Amino acid sequence: MSDSTPNTKLFVDMDNAREDDQRQVMQQIIADGQCPFCLDNLRKYHKQQIIKEGQYWILTPNQWPYEFTKLHLLAILKKHAEKLSEIPPEAGKELFELLAWAEKEYQVPGGGMAIRFGDTNYSAGTVNHIHAQFIVPALDHPNFKPVRFKIGKG
Repeated sequence: MSDSTPNTKLFVDMDNAREDDQRQVMQQIIADGQCPFCLDNLRKYHKQQIIKEGQYWILTPNQWPYEFTKLHLLAILKKHAEKLSEIPPEAGKELFELLAWAEKEYQVPGGGMAIRFGDTNYSAGTVNHIHAQFIVPALDHPNFKPVRFKIGKG
């Protein structure tokens, strides 16, 4: 077992999946018993390019963006962690620098960000590995509906 997979628990929560192809990938992740967001495993499951990489984070497009998003990026912590208390304080600074870079690079007029952490029953995350979402709504979409970020099961 590599350092990127601390134990054999489930690293994904099927109840929070939204897409059929996402569920298929998650089934493979469960069978493999590997965290899909740890760097050793990321390329195996995540087919999007890495846009930017820092000491603590990588920035990549979300493989399954929310409906009515113009831009949906994930900032994934490079070291496996599930709780905010496991993140070095300097990683928080780098996260904001990375997202500020994305705001400027993509000329984002506004949007939202959220960080999923901890028990997926509470976070509604599909992956139990610290990651942040950077979301810009597609206001110009003809059938636009506000993007909703779910927290908690139900």
